[in-house]
Amino acid sequence: MPTIKADDCISKAAIILQDEGFDRYTEDELWGWFNDAQREVVLYKPDAHVVTDTMQLAAGTMQEIPATAIALNAVIRNMGADGVTPGAYIDLIDRRLLNAQHPSWATDAPSTEVKLYMYDDRDPRRFEVYPPQPAAAQGYVLISCPETPPAVLKDAEDTTMSLSDIYANAIIHYIVAKAVSGEPEHINLASTHMSMFLRALGMKEEVEMRDDPNIRRV
Repeated sequence: MPTIKADDCISKAAIILQDEGFDRYTEDELWGWFNDAQREVVLYKPDAHVVTDTMQLAAGTMQEIPATAIALNAVIRNMGADGVTPGAYIDLIDRRLLNAQHPSWATDAPSTEVKLYMYDDRDPRRFEVYPPQPAAAQGYVLISCPETPPAVLKDAEDTTMSLSDIYANAIIHYIVAKAVSGEPEHINLASTHMSMFLRALGMKEEVEMRDDPNIRRV
């Protein structure tokens, strides 16, 4: 759960910019770059903002992830006809394997309970389910998706970051880089802070790979 406030990131960026009174860069500009930074983090690291939620399926086999989602992580389990009743877990299968074993799978009798799902990252907004869903009263499933983080509003009562606290430093570097990027005399400073932003994200991924128990160590 994030605890760092967006305005704390903005204040630190203003200190680096030597503009604590927001004379050279307006506070609204820095807020805009803060929200840009959050979206940019998720562009490079989709797992920075993953949401697990229930969705009702559409009729047939082809399904589409929610509008706020970027791609699909997993279809986890069935959630019944009411969307709140946990059911059987769902396995991922390669469509080519299912085609080879059961070529007519897409025309099988419909069922609200999903047994298998197929996903192709070349078509990141869609996935397929087996068996097909009925024409009416389709079932629900629990899915996990990376999503675009919601904007943090300057005048909101709670200005806590949408992302984990560990991204705060990277976001500060991004704000500084964007602030000075339009000034020819500060082009090197902008490049330095953008590199620090990207390096922070790359180093985090390196640590995650090193510590991931699912990655085999040699």
